[in-house]
Formats: sequence, structure tokens, C-alpha cells
Amino acid sequence: MLRKAGWWLADYIYAGYWQLRAVCDRTDPASFSSGSAAHIVVLPGVYETWKFMQPLVAAMHQQGHPVHIVDTLHRNQRPVVDMARRVDEFLEVNDLTDVILVAHSKGGLAGKLVMTGPASSRVRSMLAIATPFAGSRYARLMLSKTLREFSPESPSIVGLAEQLTVNERIVSIYARFDPHIPERSELAGAKNVCLDTGGHFRILARPQVMAELASLAG
Repeated sequence: MLRKAGWWLADYIYAGYWQLRAVCDRTDPASFSSGSAAHIVVLPGVYETWKFMQPLVAAMHQQGHPVHIVDTLHRNQRPVVDMARRVDEFLEVNDLTDVILVAHSKGGLAGKLVMTGPASSRVRSMLAIATPFAGSRYARLMLSKTLREFSPESPSIVGLAEQLTVNERIVSIYARFDPHIPERSELAGAKNVCLDTGGHFRILARPQVMAELASLAG
């Protein structure tokens, strides 16, 4: 219990720091759009902008990847289906192909929906980080409609669970203990990578994330 409490505390310190920094940071996302490696589209989680994932964005760009930001997602408070529709439009307007989606939490749900939708042929694969593919029982207790969408019984979660064909193109990486997703993030048919740590947010900074991306990009 003490170990889990420590993970929980460290996770919220990490999240608080990067949420605050996101408010103050003025980095132009276009500065990450150059590169000759595989194109990457970043899909942050709920209540997150791309700046919450900026350390990972910068690391991917340093490895030669053009990293693209979908500005119309804002803080990802809209339903998953709306989020996926905006990503579809972004891929088509920018004529991006052979794309790797790198998604955190809710972003992975939208990413999987994109992989089954009209822009599916534009996506090579997805690296999903701490994504609630089976939902979270805690969502049943939430007052916010945005958070209740993560309930295991919600149409978004149930509908995505029925879409099995794209799972083989997904890598799901997650912590052994996730304070937000007690069900964890295993996805049948995907490559599942369980890290011996705890957290929902600070897992974004783990070196194994970049290692899995390198595997997908290779």
C-alpha cells in the first residue's frame, strides 16, 4: 500500500507540473513538424493539450520524426467519436499517410476509432500509453459526462471492444498499477507491455515508451 501511495503521489506531482507548464509554455508546435522518419500524430488524453506530452514530442522529434499536433482537439473534452472525426479530417487535409499515432489515455480510444474509420488506410500503427480500452470502473462515480464516457458500459468502450481487426497494429504500454484504470490497459491481439511501476501520467517519461516507438517505426 505504501508503494502504491508513493506511485500515486509521484504521478500527481508529475501531472501538476506539466499541466502548469503547459499553461505557461509558448512553444510553436510547428517547430516539431520537420524530419525524414515516420510521421507521428500525437493524441493527448482528456483535459490535456499536446503540451502535456511535450517531453515525449521533443524526444520523438529528436529521433527524426515529424510530429504533428491536431489543434482542433483543444483539451479533449468532446466525445471520443468527435475526437476521432477531427483526427480523420486532419489526416486528410494534410494528406498524411503511413502515420504512427502516439496516444495517451483517452487519445488511444480515439486513435483506435480512427484506425477503423474512413482514414484508416492512412495509419500504420498506434502506440497507446495508459489507454482504458476496457474502461474504468471509477468512471461510474464521476459527475462529469466527459469522464463517465470511460465507464465499462459506455457505448464508446463497448463499441471499440468489438473492433478486433486493428488490434494487431497497436502496442499498448501501461503501468502495473494505474490509479485511474484499475482494469489496466491490456488489449486482446495487441502487443501488451506492462511496466513494473505505477502511474497514469509519468509513464509518458519512461524510456520504454521510446523503445516501443522505435520498434514500430523500424
